[in-house]
Amino acid sequence: MKLNGVDFETYFKHYPDENGFFGKYGGAYIAEDLKQAMAEITEAYFTICKSTKFINELRGIRRDFQGRPTPISHLDRLSASLGNVQLYVKREDLNHSGAHKLNHCMGEALLAKYMGKKKVIAETGAGQHGVALATAAAYFGLECDIYMGSVDIKKQAPNVARMKILGANVVEVTHGLATLKEAVDAAFEAYATEYKDAIYCIGSVLGPHPFPMMVRDFQSVVGIEAREQFVSMTGELPDAVVACVGGGSNAAGMFAGFLNDPVDLYGVEPLGKGPKLGDHAASLKYGTEGIMHGFNSIMLKDENGEPAPVYSVASGLDYPSSGPEHAFLRDLGRVKYDVVDDEETLDAFFKLSRMEGIIPAIESAHAVAYGMKLAKQLGKGSVLINLSGRGDKDMDYVLEHYGLR
Repeated sequence: MKLNGVDFETYFKHYPDENGFFGKYGGAYIAEDLKQAMAEITEAYFTICKSTKFINELRGIRRDFQGRPTPISHLDRLSASLGNVQLYVKREDLNHSGAHKLNHCMGEALLAKYMGKKKVIAETGAGQHGVALATAAAYFGLECDIYMGSVDIKKQAPNVARMKILGANVVEVTHGLATLKEAVDAAFEAYATEYKDAIYCIGSVLGPHPFPMMVRDFQSVVGIEAREQFVSMTGELPDAVVACVGGGSNAAGMFAGFLNDPVDLYGVEPLGKGPKLGDHAASLKYGTEGIMHGFNSIMLKDENGEPAPVYSVASGLDYPSSGPEHAFLRDLGRVKYDVVDDEETLDAFFKLSRMEGIIPAIESAHAVAYGMKLAKQLGKGSVLINLSGRGDKDMDYVLEHYGLR
């Protein structure tokens, strides 16, 4: 498939380029003292991660520890309630630790082990990345510092408890809005002083090169598995593939399996309370080009051109930018990025729970909500949704703030 001069048959050989750019997006806009650290990680990735020893060890971990491949489930009752379109979900909620995040965390922690690092450092919003990295650190015997905003710590108490039980040091971030952006700021500041003994394990397809590429590559197992499984189940490709997008790791991994196929791809951002700045976190829908956290992408800005305040009912989606590859795929027209609001998301959360026995993460419920909208619009065909995580972490928060519906 070719689109706007890009041949998707050879896409992964050319994007990102050697400087980490997807078109004009990406790169590494970092201080001099971190350039050496990034260069070290990049070199290690292109040597260690391409070796048979590393690949075989990671495959064994995915099979024997993570429980991969995760299955695809047909949502029979939910589909019937919406019409004739058949909905399917890729069950990343069944990946060990309850979300897709472990896919790249085990890869990054394994790389840290091969590089001789003693500690992993990361940020987390919804807590799933923090839990996944704490799991990986425990598996490999590494120290682990997780930076998390105080707002998210209160919203995601079950995941905070899991991180601590796994042995991680959870560092509370209280400045600014005390959510995901501030957690990333704090984690990068810590890494700048500890990079000789530690590796930063970013939680999405964000940050300076090589992280957007590394996380996408580790997450591509989701899309590769899903494509093979769906064809085996149905004898054909889905008409549409849907995934939620904050930073965009689960979507990047899912879309990677289908970029060269005649399949419509949809990334779903959080509209939150509405389109007013500060009431949502839909950067690809409402943002403009800008640099933050070491990369160029599309971001939401305030009147001074700084990252704007954002909001989402989903802690893992409340980030004022998106991965550079998503900005690139948006501009190419290969992926359509759209939004659902909190009410649509909560409706999908309860319907999937009650009609299919699957409690989704609030982040994933955004994708389910959009898949439900697509089912009504298409009239026929099939939609495959990436169910990026389970909703255990969200149940208390949803019941306290929204009640049963």
